Amino acid sequence: MTRLRLDSPRRSPVWVLLPLRAFLGGTFAYAGLSKLLDTHYLDDTSPLGVHAQMVSAAATSPIGPLVSLAADHATVAGLAIAFGEIAVGLATLLGLFTRLAALGGVLLSLSFFLTVSWTTRPYYVGADIVFAFAWTPLLIAGDAGVLSLSARLRARVRHGARPAGAPHAGGRRDSAGRRRAAHGAAERSDRGGATAAGVTAGSVLALAQRPAGSPADSVSHGPVIAAVDDIAVGSSKSFTMPSGTPAHLLRPAPDTFLAFNATCSHQGCPVSYIGPGFRCPCHGATYDENGQVIGGPAPAPLIKIPIKVVEGQVVLT
Repeated sequence: MTRLRLDSPRRSPVWVLLPLRAFLGGTFAYAGLSKLLDTHYLDDTSPLGVHAQMVSAAATSPIGPLVSLAADHATVAGLAIAFGEIAVGLATLLGLFTRLAALGGVLLSLSFFLTVSWTTRPYYVGADIVFAFAWTPLLIAGDAGVLSLSARLRARVRHGARPAGAPHAGGRRDSAGRRRAAHGAAERSDRGGATAAGVTAGSVLALAQRPAGSPADSVSHGPVIAAVDDIAVGSSKSFTMPSGTPAHLLRPAPDTFLAFNATCSHQGCPVSYIGPGFRCPCHGATYDENGQVIGGPAPAPLIKIPIKVVEGQVVLT
């Protein structure tokens, strides 16, 4: 196995690829794990969930039909994305099939670019296209055998293999070979069992994070947001969804009420109403009074919340 030595050329892959492996591997592993621990991620009713994100992205993505198909199976697709990120991240950190992991990183990054980042203008503001290209050095060069689990496994195989044509030393050598083969099979079985157990445990954990549905205030409608008389024409009111998500209620005309999820579609910061539209304080994305993007890095409009007026009250539907 190639070792990291102080006299190694400073420009060789031995040195150059280690920081990139650490950053990309750690980032992807963290991204996948954070999805599994997010209470909104697999909640089909949450505007912050993977289902809502897919539905929103399908409207503008060049692969919209494929995204819509994934949205119809959002739980399975969401788990596949999360575990894919974890697998790519851990394999990169460990140096296990690094080129294959890098290919997975490229494909995941490109899929994110073609969906959630497709409408980001200018394109270089979105991170996904940068990640797609950042994986290419590892895709081309691999891990250079440094701090590489694959290199260790190959070395063990070479060390344990008997050269072709070597004379048999009775049954002792054959017995040792069979023991090594059995030991290798047992190790592969253990790794497979551990992987299956990890995927199962992670799936159960992610599914358990989904919040239970909030009961409605009545049979005919959902929770009350505000009284009609409390909202002046041209003004807004902040409120909180039953899931805990911040939102804004607008009254642009006497008989018109609009409600929007306050979560910016760029990085999830809560937007502020600045009249007659919205602005994200984190990265400067701006939206008009209909929630449409008019500036900044936001890739998609604000999610509209269905409401109606019932007996002088604005309620969720």
